[in-house]
Amino acid sequence: MRSAAVDVALWIVAGVLAVMFGMAGVMKSTQPKDRLAEKLPWVADVSLPTLRVIGVSELLGALGLILPAWTGIAPILTPIAAVGLAVIMALAVVTHARRKESGAIVFNLVLLAAAVFVAWGRFGPYAG
Repeated sequence: MRSAAVDVALWIVAGVLAVMFGMAGVMKSTQPKDRLAEKLPWVADVSLPTLRVIGVSELLGALGLILPAWTGIAPILTPIAAVGLAVIMALAVVTHARRKESGAIVFNLVLLAAAVFVAWGRFGPYAG
């Protein structure tokens, strides 16, 4: 049984994630590494190509959270994008744990849980 409230919650969570990952993706894929390192100390631990891949992946994931479900074109891509972003957040947790950045870990876990919620809903009872 579909619940309109859960469907609305999925759209809201996906929208918030899309905005956050979209902004982060643009920032990581376009700004100079030294400028990013001022705000994101972990950037010093990765190469520029890796940083750009992370940024582009986040940007594509943000688009994938909204566009396929909204347009009805290949809506299966929405939960796949959510899983991809959850994987990025899991890897971010590992990175921040190595760096002993507990505040960042909590933030990443919240984003990971939100992405898993969208994946669950869009793969399962609230697909399409």
